[in-house]
Amino acid sequence: MTDEVKVEIPEKFQKLVAEIEKMPIVELAELVKVLENKFGVSAAAPVVAASAAGSGEPTEEKTSFNVELKEVGAQKIEVIKVVRDVTAKGLKESKDLVDAAVAGTAQLVKEGVKKEEADEIAKKFTAAGAKVEIK
Repeated sequence: MTDEVKVEIPEKFQKLVAEIEKMPIVELAELVKVLENKFGVSAAAPVVAASAAGSGEPTEEKTSFNVELKEVGAQKIEVIKVVRDVTAKGLKESKDLVDAAVAGTAQLVKEGVKKEEADEIAKKFTAAGAKVEIK
């Protein structure tokens, strides 16, 4: 890297940073995964935000989408049926999810699906009179 950025490291972290600098890339990758799992965070999120902010580098195409139920509409029973079909949840869990959406809280119906599957799910909800958002 020719554009090395000088970062001021607080004294309390200097020893830790020095140890990390000595680690091979493979071990660093493993450490990142351990920290992500331990603390329930993702090191990838800031990278995506930085590249999307117009750094001039091409952004990676999104391949995983989440489907959120925003509004239920007039056909609540039909929407409950779609939730059961899409999620394989029981009647009570599906009804609770739809009731929460009726109360005005967007509900995550399906996460980590491909674009095609997300579109199919959205069509089912739209046919039942509901509004969904693909994120």
